[in-house]
Amino acid sequence: MNQNTVYDAIVVGTGITGGWAAKELCENGLKTLVLERGPMVKHVEDYKTMNDDPWDQPFKNRLSLEDEKKHHKQKRVGWAPTDATKHFFVNDLEHPYQETKRFDWIRGYQVGGRSLTWGRQSYRWSDIDFEANLKEDIAVDWPVRYAAIAPWYDKVESYIGVSGEKLGLPQLPDGQFLPPMGLNCVEEDLQKSLRSKFDDGRLLTIGRVAHITENTVEFEGRGPCQYRNRCWRGCPFGGYFSSNSSTLPAAERTGNMTLRANSIVHGIIYDENTKQATGVKVVDAETGEKLEFNSKIIFLCASAMASVGILLQSKSESFPNGIGNNYDELGRNIMDHHYQLGASAKVDGHLDKYYKGRRPNGFYIPRFANLDEKTKREGFLRGFGYQGGASRDNWSEIVAEFGYGEAYKKAMLQPGGWQIGMTGFGEMLPHHDNRVTLSEEKKDKWGLPQLDFDVEFKENELKMREAIKEEAVAMLKSAGFKNVNAYDTETGPGLGIHEMGGARMGWNPRTSVVNKNNQVHDVPNIYVTDGAFMTSASCVNPSLTYMAFTARAANHAAEQFKMGKFV
Repeated sequence: MNQNTVYDAIVVGTGITGGWAAKELCENGLKTLVLERGPMVKHVEDYKTMNDDPWDQPFKNRLSLEDEKKHHKQKRVGWAPTDATKHFFVNDLEHPYQETKRFDWIRGYQVGGRSLTWGRQSYRWSDIDFEANLKEDIAVDWPVRYAAIAPWYDKVESYIGVSGEKLGLPQLPDGQFLPPMGLNCVEEDLQKSLRSKFDDGRLLTIGRVAHITENTVEFEGRGPCQYRNRCWRGCPFGGYFSSNSSTLPAAERTGNMTLRANSIVHGIIYDENTKQATGVKVVDAETGEKLEFNSKIIFLCASAMASVGILLQSKSESFPNGIGNNYDELGRNIMDHHYQLGASAKVDGHLDKYYKGRRPNGFYIPRFANLDEKTKREGFLRGFGYQGGASRDNWSEIVAEFGYGEAYKKAMLQPGGWQIGMTGFGEMLPHHDNRVTLSEEKKDKWGLPQLDFDVEFKENELKMREAIKEEAVAMLKSAGFKNVNAYDTETGPGLGIHEMGGARMGWNPRTSVVNKNNQVHDVPNIYVTDGAFMTSASCVNPSLTYMAFTARAANHAAEQFKMGKFV
């Protein structure tokens, strides 16, 4: 590659937002360089465990002791990495970070990023979310409202394919949906119970998930979900949305994209005369070579904390503490969602029923607390929702009985009883002292400063966690389920894998980092469109909102570029 080339745009990162930025910029005619710090992953070709069965993994899909050491922080999430997915999660020994307070930073450094391993739950925000900070005098006000983002939600949903059920809820706007996946018999029982035994409007629906569920719509080479539930290995059918199967190929088809993997961006170059960014500094991950690439527009889509780290490292005479950080707002207001707490139960009956396929989705219970005076709760602000599912245990539950003979052999051929569980996802407030900084002493293998997290759940979050458990237990008991137990796994922020904030959006450059168009206030040709720009967190999975804002920002950048605003 010629380092003297001046690209129209550079996109840093290839995950959920990087793919969308690349697609929109390239389709608008901009010559775009896309940089990814991890290795290349080609759609289908590089999904090396996509068809493996459990017996194909040497440790029954568990990590070896050696691999556990390499993923000692990544495995905090519990369900990953496994032997079949470890290559899509970072090696913690090679990519360390510091924890002044515990922060579970789960990452995937490869082309496609975490779009290869995300949970695919796709929910819109409402004005209840966008207006909450202003109404409650928390942090700063969002400079946008739902009406400004709704058309971009439409665009993204229609392109990626989101299946779901329309509900007409003000707190969870409906979208452009493909046919929903089905609930099973136990989930339907809980659905009926919530409808009949609670008077606060709570309900249960199938999750809104980025999976194609019908053949009748053209998704440019992607096929419908095959219900294999091997999504975290890479889907060869393109049944679920990822950058690799969708947005990056779309960008490539334009002929305007140049993609360079193994390129660690660690700084933005700033021109003191033009007051604009002119390019990025890169370390080649394989050779250690130091490079610079130039462009007129820069999109930071490296993931929230990584993008904040790049901005903090981008120091100049005008920005001695990091670009856009003259008011000490960069790296603050870090948020996540509550995770790994809820309740589970055993279910009697329905032993004559089972389900077909391995549905890569569960049920969803939308937020029902603190929506109005009727649903107001004492002790905490904002709300929470639940994701869960019901299934039949396997034959192993009879092992404890030490059975033998004909009855035991027959039992081994039958599934066990039903069980059900739900996990709460609650909103975390944007506390100003929850922050990430650059370590003054610790460097990584490329000589770059490690990030140091000083983030914690505070009183509002701790009280909400108690409510999440109590409500989960109450709902399962209301349906008559047995052995209902709450759980709350020891954790810290980050484990929801919805880390956000650090370069929040706002009206005023003294209290925020980016404006309503995702531009850094003081350097308008830098756009930040991953989770770093989030001003508050809502309680729903954020990826759909990231994508909508990214598409909107990329089209804004293209318009500004064509008007000659970026020199």
